Amino acid sequence: MTFEIEYEYPEVILADYEEIIKKVILAALDEEKCPYESQVYVLLTNNGQIREINREHRGIDSSTDVLSFPLCHFRKPGDFSRLEEEEADAFHPDTGELILGDILLSVDKIKEQANEYGHSLTRELAFLVAHSMLHLMGYDHMEEEERLVMEDKQRIILDDCGYKR
Repeated sequence: MTFEIEYEYPEVILADYEEIIKKVILAALDEEKCPYESQVYVLLTNNGQIREINREHRGIDSSTDVLSFPLCHFRKPGDFSRLEEEEADAFHPDTGELILGDILLSVDKIKEQANEYGHSLTRELAFLVAHSMLHLMGYDHMEEEERLVMEDKQRIILDDCGYKR
């Protein structure tokens, strides 16, 4: 498993942020029974940079808490069975690892939302990483049924990590 985690924020809000991110990523991969060693890139930044990236890539001129940029296109969420055939470019040519994609997090939003929802910074960071990992594995929440599935999976991942509400 390869993690690339960059922290581009003026203050470190959690000394163990890397440990939290890695723990949640591994729990999400375990929950989805990912059969591959994988790569995930994570950037922790501010509202301004998230807003710029959101505008550039999604045409939405506002900041958000997390952006997910999956590399694979899953026929069915969490179904890894056909990736080698259909998504060969998603595998690193040297390591053979599945490159799932990128997660971009706004530290500003992590702080705001932890305060707003009355839980810890750790819980908010873990939640956003779990949410984003599910997006990287093909899940979405545009329809009510999809939203409910995602919420249940997020809860399971967070519970497995010990980050209860």
